[in-house]
Amino acid sequence: MRIAIPMANGALCMHFGHCGTFAIVDVEDNKVTAISDTVPPPHQPGLLPPWLAEQGVTMVIAGGMGSRAQALFTQSGIEVVTGASGTSAREIVENYLGGTLETVENACDH
Repeated sequence: MRIAIPMANGALCMHFGHCGTFAIVDVEDNKVTAISDTVPPPHQPGLLPPWLAEQGVTMVIAGGMGSRAQALFTQSGIEVVTGASGTSAREIVENYLGGTLETVENACDH
């Protein structure tokens, strides 16, 4: 499993489309095996879902994401979790894997 977390200044970016980097987290046997920071291409509507799919991403965990972006990720075969909280990508993914990831209302549901 490969999970992308939108990050800004080293923390979860609450607005998906405004992230500076993605933490790409590799998971094997329900454990984090690697984390790399990846700079996305310049923002264009609809570009990130296929780009992340090309990176092998199978899930995105975000604070907030609009419904159009969610639909595009689904079309690209990428599962989306929104309303996530936490700071580091490792913490967020480990909480997700352990069933303790706290989510709130999607910050960008507009």
